[in-house]
Amino acid sequence: MTPDFSPEDELALAGRLADAAWSAIRPHFRELSSVDNKGAPGARYDPVTEADRAAERAMRAVIEAERPHHGITGEEYGETASASGWRWLLDPVDGTRAFVAGLPVWTTLIALVDPEDRPVLGVIDQPVLGERYLGWPGGAALETASGRTPLKASACPSLADAVIATTDPYILTDPEHRAWTGLRSTARIARYGLDAYAYARLAGGTLDLVAETGLKPWDVGALIPVVTGAGGLATDWAGNPARLGGQILCTASEALLEDALRLVKPAAS
Repeated sequence: MTPDFSPEDELALAGRLADAAWSAIRPHFRELSSVDNKGAPGARYDPVTEADRAAERAMRAVIEAERPHHGITGEEYGETASASGWRWLLDPVDGTRAFVAGLPVWTTLIALVDPEDRPVLGVIDQPVLGERYLGWPGGAALETASGRTPLKASACPSLADAVIATTDPYILTDPEHRAWTGLRSTARIARYGLDAYAYARLAGGTLDLVAETGLKPWDVGALIPVVTGAGGLATDWAGNPARLGGQILCTASEALLEDALRLVKPAAS
């Protein structure tokens, strides 16, 4: 961490980014006139809307005005170089399928990554519900109209007691699907289709484990500070510290992580 890093200053900026994103998204939620497919021909359908594009443009404009020395990596508009080593990871609408379906489980993801490529701040924003999940070194909070409330993961003691989630089991490879089936058959409850909102609720103590694969840096960067700031753990499927992409496993306790790793390690990539 560099001496000039101020978590509160950067969290305040991240809040302005989330506000700008929601202002750009609001006119489109449940009012879409079109949905584009940005997937390659023959590939899986990959929806994108004007809400995704407008929100990222709005956030980029704020960063360029307030932190011109910071870089930006966004899902829709790629990479802007950093003069300082610091960069923002932006996913304007994580869960575009949920957004297209009019479901309030999509989120805007915002992360600040330090010059060593470590995500040090994260925001998972669900503005329809009025919920903004914040994570920083050593802490996490849920911010609503009533103020900030500290977040704490559940400390669930075992997989048999756990509520678990993955967004879509049908995108998993065969070894990954076998691993997920092992998790699902042992866990108390399994839920689907939540995208990054699942990690927010892990930090909030109502979900206990989330396992995903095929992720990009903008999918992951915000999740890690929120989950770990709330006392949860974030690794890859081999048990190494979570990376900015690929496979991720987040749990509410060390005991739960050990249970889960026994099942997912054979599918680690």
